[in-house]
Amino acid sequence: MRILADENIPLVDAFFGGFGEIRRMPGRAIDRSSLGDSEVLLVRSVTEVNRELLEGSRVRFVGTCTIGTDHLDLDYLGEAGIAWASAPGCNARGVVDYVLGSLLSLADLYGVDLAQRCYGIVGVGQVGGRLLDVLRGLGWRVLVCDPPRQEREGGDYVDLETILRECDTISLHTPLTREGPYATRHLLDAYALDLLRPGAWLINASRGAVVDNAALRELLDRRNDVEAVLDVWEGEPLADPELAELCHIATPHIAGYSLDGKLRGTAQIYQAYCAHQSLPAEIELDELLPAPWLAEMRLDASADPSWALAALCRAVYDPRRDDADFRRSLFGDAQVRRLAFDGLRKRYPVRREIDGLRVSLSGEAPELVRLVRALGATLV
Repeated sequence: MRILADENIPLVDAFFGGFGEIRRMPGRAIDRSSLGDSEVLLVRSVTEVNRELLEGSRVRFVGTCTIGTDHLDLDYLGEAGIAWASAPGCNARGVVDYVLGSLLSLADLYGVDLAQRCYGIVGVGQVGGRLLDVLRGLGWRVLVCDPPRQEREGGDYVDLETILRECDTISLHTPLTREGPYATRHLLDAYALDLLRPGAWLINASRGAVVDNAALRELLDRRNDVEAVLDVWEGEPLADPELAELCHIATPHIAGYSLDGKLRGTAQIYQAYCAHQSLPAEIELDELLPAPWLAEMRLDASADPSWALAALCRAVYDPRRDDADFRRSLFGDAQVRRLAFDGLRKRYPVRREIDGLRVSLSGEAPELVRLVRALGATLV
């Protein structure tokens, strides 16, 4: 059997080497001619998998090592009888860490207490749901908007306009859908963006086109009270340098690029392929994960909780490094910037997740215990 894989998928050999011959290539370069006689296609979000790519090929299984599936034509795959799998939740923790790091950076800029702000989460699936658990675990006020879930389940949801008008911080975690009653393309258009309350912070780590980038650029140019954190862009890998210049943090679609998240995505697709083949999944991710560089931190019971929050989060990940790297890439012509965008993703440095950190406390400190548990670190 032959397998074609995006070159940025880690541990492909470890998980799939026993199934056949593996060939790797850049995800954006995968086209019909490159498939050859491949029977399995392993991709990430940059490869459009549709009729044009697959019709007439030998591919019978498509695995995307990502949460999102907007790059897969699921209707065509079903029509063609091609099995597929995604990796829901694989990088959710990494995105949560990215949001926390961004909030800490904005808090430093404005000298505000994060616990006093009101948070709005739009889309409470794998990523938004985990972010909700963390923020509410910290005792912060959070409103949630997710019309599809509200319709299915009922519950304590609000509409988008309420989020925009009432929340100081809004974090977007919706899939990108272009049609239907819950289409999210340009969910935040010029009208919606104008509803942002004074001093609002907007974070988009979902998909670029969920926000109208041109309208956001105009808003940020006009209103210096609004701050934006963007990890995703319309037209990727060609990001708008003028919009990036107006953002507090700008990064090249790496919010979920923790090592743990990427390896977890490969493991989930391996498990899905084994199930598709009716084979036992004998390889365990825990056996392949390297030891973290920082395994444990010790806090004294007298530590200020706000300081402890920043210390724990930043010890594992601080998005300001990625912001600096990205800004250095926003020069040159369009082709140079496209290559730089993908290069930053391909050569992304090792980054771990907060829930892999062990934290010990000396003395009784109930507030610190709550903080550590809310973050998802292991209390020892």
